[in-house]
Amino acid sequence: MMKKCALITGASGGIGSEIALRLAKDGFEIAACYCSDENGIRELEEKLSQTETRFKTYKADVADYEEIKKVFADATEYFGGVSVLVNNAGISQQKLFTDITQEDFDRITAVNFKGVFNCCQCAVPFMIRKKSGKIINISSMWGVYGASCETVYSATKAAVIGFSKALARELAPSNIQVNCVAPGAVDTKMNNNLHADEKKAFAEEIPMGRFGTAAEIAGVVSFLASDDSDYVTAQVITADGGLT
Repeated sequence: MMKKCALITGASGGIGSEIALRLAKDGFEIAACYCSDENGIRELEEKLSQTETRFKTYKADVADYEEIKKVFADATEYFGGVSVLVNNAGISQQKLFTDITQEDFDRITAVNFKGVFNCCQCAVPFMIRKKSGKIINISSMWGVYGASCETVYSATKAAVIGFSKALARELAPSNIQVNCVAPGAVDTKMNNNLHADEKKAFAEEIPMGRFGTAAEIAGVVSFLASDDSDYVTAQVITADGGLT
């Protein structure tokens, strides 16, 4: 029986690499897409090479449709098609609304929202032909509730949620499930802008008293990528230690 391929964007980051490793453990072949973090992707390649899974890495900007189209074309040739798509690539920014530039807005929306759209456009035709597939979009708790000084980031993550719910209903007759994971505060490099005392104060606001781990987010993705989630679609799973 041919193994299924999972394509993960933002695979060089903390959450993305953990998702790739978890899905490899679950038996998926891995197409790992990244944009610029060469050290991160090398570390992931080293870890994946220690598993029995087949994998390939791709350097591409999710905001560039032509680049992403080439990634999916190669993945289709190499793996036989993408059965699970995890849209994890994203960038954040903390700025007062009045300080946000047009360039800031364009780049954040291009990566965080257009990137999801681009990847889905490339993945969906194959899934429709196969009458099966899983799309898992990584949003954020701030996409549900909004965050001060992260207005554009919050807006893009909210857009991902609305997009996912609508696409899920459109693709349900083709047996394709589309869901969102909305992580809370996760201990990754994305939160390195916080000082130790700020992280401590933030953790004290979380009912579980700590930041989440990338592996815990990967565990949620693992469930959504599995056959156990075949009747779960158009949902947003918020993994935030009870904060919201």
